[in-house]
Amino acid sequence: MSKARFMTLERHIIEGERMHPEATGELSRLLSDLAIALKIISLEVNKAGLVDILGYVGTENVHGESVRKLDMYAHEMMFKAMDHGGHLCIMASEEEEDIIHIPSDYEIGRYVLLFDPLDGSSNIDANVSIGTIFSIYRRMSEGGGPGTLADCLQQGYKQVAAGYVVYGSSTILVYSAGHGVAGFTLDPSIGEFILSHPDIRIPHRGHIYSINEGNYKYWHPGLKRYIKYLQEEDKEGHPYSSRYVGSMVADVHRTLLYGGVFMYPADSRSPKGKLRLMYECNPVAFITEAAGGRATDGKQRILEIVPEHLHERSPIFIGSIEDVLEVERFLREAEEELQGS
Repeated sequence: MSKARFMTLERHIIEGERMHPEATGELSRLLSDLAIALKIISLEVNKAGLVDILGYVGTENVHGESVRKLDMYAHEMMFKAMDHGGHLCIMASEEEEDIIHIPSDYEIGRYVLLFDPLDGSSNIDANVSIGTIFSIYRRMSEGGGPGTLADCLQQGYKQVAAGYVVYGSSTILVYSAGHGVAGFTLDPSIGEFILSHPDIRIPHRGHIYSINEGNYKYWHPGLKRYIKYLQEEDKEGHPYSSRYVGSMVADVHRTLLYGGVFMYPADSRSPKGKLRLMYECNPVAFITEAAGGRATDGKQRILEIVPEHLHERSPIFIGSIEDVLEVERFLREAEEELQGS
């Protein structure tokens, strides 16, 4: 039988720790605590249609979006699971306007946790795949006191670990601590994440593009040209197939496994894009790069963007390295034409 069937997430984390003799084990324990929260959220997501948890709570989050009950459940579960472990100095959530302090009666740690508790939550009632995304940094502020906003506003390349969970036909957790990417499927019979994707490597080129084509009229001319190019039939490897779930975590997961490109661009209505840099773009960019892919905002590497605000938004083009370089070329050439006209 495959060795992968007997590798649990906890064992994988411990074995990764052994590769670094200087490690204290604190990050490993943090990831283990996080896995517990993710299992509980998965359980609640799976029974959401059977209990009175779907629907809205009647409020809006910091982005002006209606908050669903399951969003808040996931947010609260992440906080309750992570506030008392002694590993964190600060947290931030897509659902909270400000940073989240560790309660004063708990030990303060060396790490920072940022998370999107339930990505794609507009798809909940339609039973479409949704997910959780998380990002871990080392604190930048000195001393052992509470963390600060500056601890959360770090460039993405400074992440020490990042991951996401897809709640779909099965629950899959994908994470990276910077050296490779591994995927784990939750076995509900034993309550353990079991290694199912030992070494995820994204193909250098795929044949799938993923974008909300309903926004076509608002796009940059270079992006319009690129999409038409992908649809042409007289080129090798064309036309590309179009796949768009509408849950970023699900679209990125498919792209990571099969290759291609996922795009959520800026447009004339949203000149800074719509996805959140700290909670969505940075963690999936970290994972994709660790798997051999590429992630940019169309011009700049996502992980090098200097964040200014906790809920800053960014365009993103992410996936197979050759596909992302290609869409960047179309954008650049169109921009040069516009500037020269």
